[in-house]
Amino acid sequence: MKATTPASRKSVDTAASRTATASALRRKSGLAVMAVAASLALPAQAEQTADWPTRPIRLIVTGPAGGTADTLARLLAEGMTQELKQPVIVESKPGASGAIGIQDLKSHGKSGYTFLVIQDGALSEAPQAQKVSFDPFKDLTPLAQLTRTGLVMVANKDLPFQTLPEFISYARQQRDGVDFASYATGLKGHTSGMLLGQLAKINMRHVGYKGSPPALVDLMGGHVPVMFDGVTTSLPLIHSGKIRALAVVYPSRLQTLPEVPTFSELGYPQLSKPGWFAVWSHPQTPAAIQQKLRDVALAHFRKEAVLKQLASLGMEPGQPLSTAEMTTDLQEASRKQAALLKSLGYKPEN
Repeated sequence: MKATTPASRKSVDTAASRTATASALRRKSGLAVMAVAASLALPAQAEQTADWPTRPIRLIVTGPAGGTADTLARLLAEGMTQELKQPVIVESKPGASGAIGIQDLKSHGKSGYTFLVIQDGALSEAPQAQKVSFDPFKDLTPLAQLTRTGLVMVANKDLPFQTLPEFISYARQQRDGVDFASYATGLKGHTSGMLLGQLAKINMRHVGYKGSPPALVDLMGGHVPVMFDGVTTSLPLIHSGKIRALAVVYPSRLQTLPEVPTFSELGYPQLSKPGWFAVWSHPQTPAAIQQKLRDVALAHFRKEAVLKQLASLGMEPGQPLSTAEMTTDLQEASRKQAALLKSLGYKPEN
């Protein structure tokens, strides 16, 4: 084996040093290129955000056409089109208690051209009642609360009861209990019926639908006797005498249904919390776009003409809550819903 001389060791060390220096220079050069690229991208991204929108925007709703979310989304679309000078297309993605629409937002919302109008219960209630493919606190961000609204318990007009106490007496006489419809499994229309059954000691069997319109058709046709529905979709049928209102889930009587008592008045204060609808974005939608849409939505839903339209639909304007405040409300509602379902002995559906 050949011995290594001091001169040869020095030559090797020098070569290694040159190699290391070259590698370091290449790394620095690469980092410099990346830094320049990033610095060039930032103004371009800022300019793109400042120019938003430059093409049509999609508003996803998780109920069928004609439902409450669809009605509100079209109201919002009017204001967005007026202010942003771009077409706004409302698309219905019903089913799976909102999960289909939420998945659409997850897939397409990052760019700032797809948003979602959905009720709070789809995020605070549905995940407690069934397995869902989304995380309500990570996969979407609430931007602006549009409205606050309640539920109304409605009945087929031909059945032999006209008030809630009469319905409860009727239900107790039915050997197998009574069916009740809701617009979606796992949401407030579903759990309200379950809670009433527990409180009134009657057997209430749930029949879930994909939205209010098909459920109301079956209610009027006598296929289900009662339903917990959003006020907006039931209101025209109540006023025309096609269905009968028994009680409202809300802290006070509604201006559009002043003759209909609240559940609290009838001895069931547990059925009084209002729900709310909001517009939501993908969490990675640029913050400037989120803020711009929030400002447009809140301003539009404070216009006198819109307020009158909301009142005619049995709704109140939403509160100007921040994203953090809405998230806190959802988290608290989620905890309460989990406790309620546990007390009812309800097991999540697959």
